[in-house]
Parts: sequence; structure tokens; C-alpha cells
Amino acid sequence: MVKAYFVNHTHWDREWYFTSQDAQVLSDQLFTEVLDELENHQEANFTLDGQMSIIDEYVEIHPEGKKRIHRLVERKQLFIGPWYTQTDAMVPSAESLLRNLIIGIIDAKENYGNPMMLGYLPDTFGFNANLPMILHQVDIHDFLSWRGTNFQRQTNSVYFKWKALGGKAVFAANFPLGYYTGQIDLVSKQNLQKFVKERLDKGIEFEAANGHHDEVLIPSGIDQMNIIHNISATLKEVNKYSRYEVINSTYPKFMAKLHGKKLPTYQGELRYPTYSRVHRTITSVRSRNKRQNFNLEQVITRRLEPLMVIARYANIPISNGIVIKLWKLLFELQPHDTLGGSVTDNVAIDIDHRFKQAFEIAAGVENYIKKRLAQRLSLTDHDVIVFNTDPYNFDGRKTIEIISSSKKIKFPNQNQAVILASEKILSRPNIMQLTPNGYEFKDEPGYYKIKVSLKIKMQGLGYQVVHFEDCETPCEELRQDVGTKITNQDIDLSFLDGKFTMKTANKMFPDVIRIYDQGNDGDTYDFSPLKGDQEIHLPWNGNVKKYSASGIERMTLTGTWELPRTLKDRLKEKQTAEIKYKLILELRKDSPVLGAKLEIDNQALSHRLRLKIKTGITTNFAHAQIQGGFSKTINEKIADNWNDEFVEKPVNIYVFDRCVGLCDKINGLYFFGTGQKEYEKVADTLLITLMATTGQLGKSDLLWRPGRASGDTTSVGHVMMPTPLAQELGQNEFVFGLCAYNGSKLNEKQIAQDLTKWYTPSVSYQMQTHNLFVNRLDNKLWDIEHPTGLHELKKEQSWLIIEPGVEVSALYLAYTVENSLILRLSNLTSETQDVSYLEKLGYKVINGLEEIGKQSFQIAPYDMITLIKQI
Repeated sequence: MVKAYFVNHTHWDREWYFTSQDAQVLSDQLFTEVLDELENHQEANFTLDGQMSIIDEYVEIHPEGKKRIHRLVERKQLFIGPWYTQTDAMVPSAESLLRNLIIGIIDAKENYGNPMMLGYLPDTFGFNANLPMILHQVDIHDFLSWRGTNFQRQTNSVYFKWKALGGKAVFAANFPLGYYTGQIDLVSKQNLQKFVKERLDKGIEFEAANGHHDEVLIPSGIDQMNIIHNISATLKEVNKYSRYEVINSTYPKFMAKLHGKKLPTYQGELRYPTYSRVHRTITSVRSRNKRQNFNLEQVITRRLEPLMVIARYANIPISNGIVIKLWKLLFELQPHDTLGGSVTDNVAIDIDHRFKQAFEIAAGVENYIKKRLAQRLSLTDHDVIVFNTDPYNFDGRKTIEIISSSKKIKFPNQNQAVILASEKILSRPNIMQLTPNGYEFKDEPGYYKIKVSLKIKMQGLGYQVVHFEDCETPCEELRQDVGTKITNQDIDLSFLDGKFTMKTANKMFPDVIRIYDQGNDGDTYDFSPLKGDQEIHLPWNGNVKKYSASGIERMTLTGTWELPRTLKDRLKEKQTAEIKYKLILELRKDSPVLGAKLEIDNQALSHRLRLKIKTGITTNFAHAQIQGGFSKTINEKIADNWNDEFVEKPVNIYVFDRCVGLCDKINGLYFFGTGQKEYEKVADTLLITLMATTGQLGKSDLLWRPGRASGDTTSVGHVMMPTPLAQELGQNEFVFGLCAYNGSKLNEKQIAQDLTKWYTPSVSYQMQTHNLFVNRLDNKLWDIEHPTGLHELKKEQSWLIIEPGVEVSALYLAYTVENSLILRLSNLTSETQDVSYLEKLGYKVINGLEEIGKQSFQIAPYDMITLIKQI
């Protein structure tokens, strides 16, 4: 007889068509009821959706509940964690996904007891192919999910071993009929015999038939649903009517049984829309949020946390707590509905405010560290401290921003200084100033805000003080030049007859960059074509200018596109909206990457804008960097009757993390993105989605998604929900790069190194009094007396140098071990990487939770290693 392991749970979207504040109001009653029921029925158990944030928010309004939760967790009645929030698994970086687990698990252990150590993501819209590796970093070996599987095409079983890119595997359990397969609400309870016959037994049969086991998992719960009261009596009644044995159980108990079974294996992403929708094009909805998410990830991991390590080495006190708060804000921005964008505009306003708060925290902490270090070094207003926040040696250009009374300044010759931009600020009369004689009114002189590019050579993880002087002649500036061609040692880029041609030493890429546009009849879940519409080419028809200086060449193209404003206008072929654009392309002698920025003033509604990169390379796969590695995607044939197998069209649109390219054995051309996440390969061309705008939360009967509307908008009692903010009108900015490879440089190790350097931030600071709001906290960070006995700081310092070949995923102050730093390295290649030299520098191997492990300094393919060292 089949035995069904029945698990009572609630799924808790933090926000959706309701806000997180609404959800907290709901938790006030529901979570209290859960605690009461578990205390009164010790045989009962309940899973609280696998995320810690909702528990923190409940305890915020019920501080007395903390002890109750702890007792129930320790008694294994209440199951919490391990995530801090139920994350999207396609868009966040590998470090974000891992840190979500680390902070969630540590938060649980410190406050509530041991969390459920399972990779539980019941409602996420698909899963990246390397998620098992990330789970392994915190010693999680099990994964449970609903969406993304297809048993005929993948494993032929709902229970399987899911292998990461490098081979590390987790035991996976899928509930293809949803996390509500065994949902017993009050109506079901009142009609239990009918419920068992028509729903529960059918679910058990499906799981048994597709799991090939006589033990199956049946989750029971749904969004914001409360606990089943008197579970023992209820299941006793269920067993009277069921043809199977239904027992009260837990996710950990069921997964432990899988470990003893022989299971099929699968390697690859989980993103088939077979039994449920995965919204394959949601990665371009509310594109501004995707770009903000990427920028915030970069700010935390590439700027702020390394600066905190530098501060600790320099004896500048800074709290880890403020950065953990920052991470939690980021995690609250990364659940599947939130980061996907399938939310109301009311929620979108909250999301924007959260981003604002997060960037302010990051800027404030950075401001504090930089000014305190400048004070320790007794810098003047003609000194600039330039940081290398990467533990790699750096040789290239960094951009600094300074305030100067004049543009007649001189930097050391080796810096090859170039003024990129400047703004003159006029003098102000009768400004109050505090002097030794008290307050006096004086004229405040004018000054220049100047952006300068400097050639910098420095060692890893540290800083260098650069001094500039006043002089008789202005510093070299980026100047307008003649021609429509820019060049460096790797690339010639020319513009002729409305087309860009890129040439390298080995290959020419004609008409390499184009823009295409198409109407979007979809919603905030999915792009969908408009019947009768087709994608159109937007011509490069603007005004071209060239600029050049030492080591830098730039081309700008400014123009206007005319587009239909509405979907109705598209069908009538009306050109009613003017879209102003500016494309900036730049080559530097220190970089093989063609840098680009496209600025557009969007005035059209409901459309998809894509960047078309023509490579001229014949290949049957796209080569994409995803979380922690590289993956090859091959387009699948889509049958005309695809909706017989799928609930949405399984379009060949895929997700990358930071870069994607096409290559053969000789040449490759790769796109480097900054929050663009979606690509499609068509013949020799890559199409990168820049934005897909829409005005509805959910729509029914889309061409690519027939049937009901996602988002419940066509369910009984629900209403259609307009989302004008998802139209993303106004200014939008897309930053990206192109990099060509050939011969020995066409390998994942080289691509990873170029990625790392291209994303290297420019971090600098100048002590000055002309404008105390360039950095917002400068006017409140008073001079302090530093403790006596501190070691002397030099004008150039370095604390850590990593050999190239592996990527630094994170460098931060340890959470659980005092006076220690954490160094996490990622091997993005298919070859094992050796970092045993770090053992001689005092590093020890740990897991992501800062627990000592096997001391192997070999990083397996597409894997990570975490190290710790005392400061």
C-alpha cells in the first residue's frame, strides 16, 4: 500500500497584490493560532514556509512569542528557515543566494533554535542549474520545490538526485501538483469524503505513479493559510475514506527516507512549464528593479564589505550589524514575486523605498570608513585616497571625483590624468562661517566638481594616496575629435551608414549592435507577442560625435526613435511616441572590453526593447555565465501543439547572471551586463532584453500563456489590477560591455578574469570643505582623537593579494568568529583550481556557516571554497 507523508504548512508571500505590512497584520492572528495549536497538541507539527524574515517580523509585534517559538522548534513541532526570505533563484547572484542561507541559518540558531536544513522553495519560478552547489556550501543536501520539472524530459520521477554543474548533488523532491496538493481548508474538512476521493487520493496516485515509490510526499497548505486544527483526528477521519495510508509527517523525515533509495539523476536548470507556470520571461519585467538589484549586490560585495576589512586592518571601528541589516533589506527585495516584478504598483513603491534605504546605508558606511581613514592619514584637500577593494593587483584606470578651485591642476605623470567631465559652481556671497572669533559672514569662493580618469597601478586590497597640485595650465580633458571610429589595442569600432562594425585582429563583426522593438501584450508575469504585430528594427539615425584623450576614445550617438504609443497604435501602424536616446561607446587602452551605455527616455507603452548582437559565429549553443559557473544552452524544438504538454510556451529565452556569448572553437563574442538577465539565441545572433513594459498585473489568454490570468486577477472575487509604474516611462539607463575572444584567450578562466576586472569599482575620497554634501555624512563626521599606540599607516597599503584564476565571491568580516575575515573564492571554470598558497598565509577552510571543515585547498569545477583568517 502507498504511504503518504502528510506535511502541514503555510506558504507566505511577503508581498504580492498585498504589501508586506498587510502580510504582517495577517501573521499577527495566524502565527499566534499556530503556536496555540502546537502547544495544545504536541503530536502536531507545522512548517512556517522556510524563511526567517516573517518570524522576525512576528516577534517584532509579539516579543513574548520568541520563547514559545524556541520551545516548539526544539521540540521539532515548528519548522523554520533556513532562508532569510524565499528567494528568486534565477536573478540573484550566487553570493546573494548563499548569504540568504547563511544569515537565515545564523539568525535562526541565535534566536529560535536549529532551522530546517532543507533547500525549501515551494513557489519559486524556476531554479538555476548550480543551486545544488550553493546549498552544499552550508551543508544542505536536500531540495524541495514545485515548479520547473518535466518527468518525461528530465528524470522520469518526482524524486531524484539533482546535480550541480560540477557534479555536487542534492536529493530533490518535487510536488508537481503544487504545495497545496493535500490542502484541507474548512470546506474540505466539512466534505472530507469528497475531498479524499476527488483530490487527495488523486494526488497520491499521481505522486506514486510519477515517483515510482510506495512512499510519497503530500504537502498540505496554501498562501497565508492557518494550521489544521486537531490534525490527529482529522487524519484519522481521512484514513477512513482513503485507499492509502496517510500519516502526519515532516519534510525532514520524508527527505531522510529518500537518502536510502536509488534515485535517477538530473543535471541542469529546472524551468520547464509543464505542470505549473514558471514565467520564462519574467526576468525582463520591471527591469529597473533588476538593474538596481545588480548594482546593490555589487556595492555590498565589491565596495562596502572589502572596505570594512580595510577599516578593521586600519583600526577603524565599524559594526557588522549595520551591513547585516543591509543584506536583509536586499533579501526583502529578492523573493520571486518582488524581484520578478509581479506585484501591484502599491508594492512597487515599497520596493523603491527599500532600494533607497539600502543604498543610503551603503553610502553612509562607506562615507564613514573613507573619511576616518583620511583623517588618520592627515590628508589635505589636494590628496585623493584611491582604494583597491579587490584582493588582486590592479593595473588600469580608475575614475575619481574631486572638488577643486580650478581645473588648472596636475597629477603625477604616471597617472596620465584625464578630465572626463567638470561642472563649475559659482561663488556665494555673505555665507556664515565659524571662525576663532565666532560666526562671521564671508564670500564663499566658487569651485569645480571634476571627474578624472587616472592610470593606477596598485597591489591588492588596500589604498594609494594620490596628490595633485595647482599649476599654470589645465589638466588634459576628453576633447571632441574628428571621425566616426574609435580604437584601442584590441578593437576598432567604426560607424558608417547607420551601422556599427567591430573589428579585432582575427575577426570582423559587421552591423554588430542593433536595437529591436516589439509590442508587449503580456503582463507583469510574462512577455507575450501582440497578435498581428512583429519585431521592428530601430535605426541608428542620430548625431555622431567622437571624443579622445590619452588612453581613452569615446563615441556618442544621439537621436530619436518614433514608436507607436499604445498597443492599438501598433496595429494601426501609427508612430505617436518620440523616444530620445543616447548611446555612449568607449574604448580604453587598459581594457579589452567595449564599454557601452544606452540612455533612453521611454514614452511608449507596453513594449519590449531588445539589443541585438550579431556575432557571425555559427554554433548550436549559447555560453552563459550563471551563478558560480558557465552553462551551455541549446534551443529546443517547440511543437505547434506545445500547449498539449505545457501550460505556457517553453520559449527559448534563458537567464544569465553577468555574461553570455556565442563561440566556436576559434572565436567568441560575449555580452557583459549590469542587471540585464534575459537572452535568446537566434542563428548567429544574441538578443538581450533591455526592458519589457506593461500596464497589468495579470491578463488571461495570452498567445504564449493561454487560459487563466496569473496573479489571481481573474479568480472569483478578484479584480484586474493596472500597473502604470511597470510601464517604466521616462529615463532608463542600460550599461553593458562587449568582449571578443580568439585562440588561447577563448576560455572560461580568461572570460572570468575580464568580468572581474570590468566590474572593478572606482572607490576614492577627498577631504575638502568646499561642499560637505558631496558625501552626505561629511558635515557630521567631526575630527576625532585617535587612540594612542595605533600602528602607523603608510600612504600606500596592501593587505591581501590573490593570484588570478579564481573569482572572489566575497570578502567580509566573520559573523561568528571575532577578529576574523572571510574569503570566499569561486571557480567559474571546468578545471580544478589550486589555492594551497593561501594555507601558508594562515587561512583555514570552513563552510559557509564558519565551521571548520576538511582542509582541502582545491576548488572543484564550478564550485566555491570559503576560508577564514584572523585579522
